[in-house]
Amino acid sequence: MTTQYVPSTEQIRGAWDALTPGFDEFVTPKTMTLADEVVRSIGLRPGMRLLDVAAGSGALSIPAARVGADVVATDLSPAMIEQLNARAQAERLANLRGLTMDGHDLDLEDDTFDLAVSVNGISLFPDLPRALSELVRVTRTGGRVVIVTFGPLPTVEFIVFFASAVQAAVPGITPLPTDPPPLPFQVAEPGVLRQRLAEAGLRDIQIETITWDMVIDSPQHFWAVFTSSNPIGAQMVADLTDEQQEAVKQVLDGMLRERSGGTRGATLHAEVNIGTGTV
Repeated sequence: MTTQYVPSTEQIRGAWDALTPGFDEFVTPKTMTLADEVVRSIGLRPGMRLLDVAAGSGALSIPAARVGADVVATDLSPAMIEQLNARAQAERLANLRGLTMDGHDLDLEDDTFDLAVSVNGISLFPDLPRALSELVRVTRTGGRVVIVTFGPLPTVEFIVFFASAVQAAVPGITPLPTDPPPLPFQVAEPGVLRQRLAEAGLRDIQIETITWDMVIDSPQHFWAVFTSSNPIGAQMVADLTDEQQEAVKQVLDGMLRERSGGTRGATLHAEVNIGTGTV
């Protein structure tokens, strides 16, 4: 087992601030397709009070506000919150407020929300138990906490495809760690997710596993999505030369064409767990 490097809060904030333009353009629209399904699965109704933690630029918050929920969205990154509020203003969603704050220490009152949700958000946090305890604290008795996270790494094709292309094009490059896996996969196993929710004091825990289909238009589009999705993705290719980057895109082109039967784009699949518990 290797020791996992844990960046500081300032480093995490800076990394996500830097990713914000690409994340908002390429990742948030993709994640909204998943968030729409989450909104349906949790039975969100107009007037419900919903907290979205590690909200990014609004992939869940926007669909939740569209159905009439009273939404508060938080993120560590001021740049993400600026984009989220711009999206809300553009759609005239007065029932959505974006606030910059650390999900490990929410500046929110106890027993405030009917639902506290995080989509591929707090599953990235260095101190997941602390973040979960905060979600429980601000949710009213009888309310629900919902955590959406990737399934095991081999089931998340957009990461597997990209990492495989990089290793094929750049022999000797350091692969993604597996023991422990990257933080986004710390609760990838349904049993582990269930255990963490139980340790946070939640009851009536349910874990639903679904498949998220991600449509990739081209190798260039794939590159933009992956490298904007997470600081891990950006770091993976940060030191590649222009020639190496082009080689990776050529490998990706071949992989996508093989999946789709010859066209440039393809649909990739990801296993996603939706963990729900009652306060």
